[in-house]
Amino acid sequence: MECPKCGYVMQPFEESCPRCARLGPPQPAAPAAPPDAQPAVSPYVTAPKPSYVEYAGFWRRFAAAMIDGAIVSIAGAIIGGVVGGMIGFYLGSSGSNETEITRSAGVAGNIIGPVLHWLYFTIMESSARAATFGKSALGICVTDLNGDRISFGRANARYWSKIISALILLIGYIMAGFTAKKQALHDMIGGTLVVRG
Repeated sequence: MECPKCGYVMQPFEESCPRCARLGPPQPAAPAAPPDAQPAVSPYVTAPKPSYVEYAGFWRRFAAAMIDGAIVSIAGAIIGGVVGGMIGFYLGSSGSNETEITRSAGVAGNIIGPVLHWLYFTIMESSARAATFGKSALGICVTDLNGDRISFGRANARYWSKIISALILLIGYIMAGFTAKKQALHDMIGGTLVVRG
């Protein structure tokens, strides 16, 4: 005799289906979710990053570098002028001659310029905005290989690696136009990406 519930073939001496007794009564099926229902998401689970990333091309990066160069040059001229004026005033009032004043102002300028350039790029690219003013204007930013904000240490590695990119006839910079992820040599060394958005 076949069980009408589960189809088990019962023996003649079995009064009830042993399979149904072992499995218990059949459970009602869960109601189907409406077609437009969204799956429940825990508020503690962060949404995954989009898998598609648009890398910044060479010319966009070049334009951003020109903007940043102009900003750093103007800021350097203003700060250098103020510091040079203060040095000139101090040395002039202490009786130094014009040659000493000019030399001291030149030394100060040679220190202020590179320090300003270094701080501008490393602080801004490791900040929450992840971009300098030039990059922001062109809609690009610097991230690590996972798309996250870079640390100040990584920003330094990227910045000082630009020396290598420049020393090899700027080929390190030109590589951004040909590599798969649009990385320049200093991006590869620093473990960074320059992306749109």
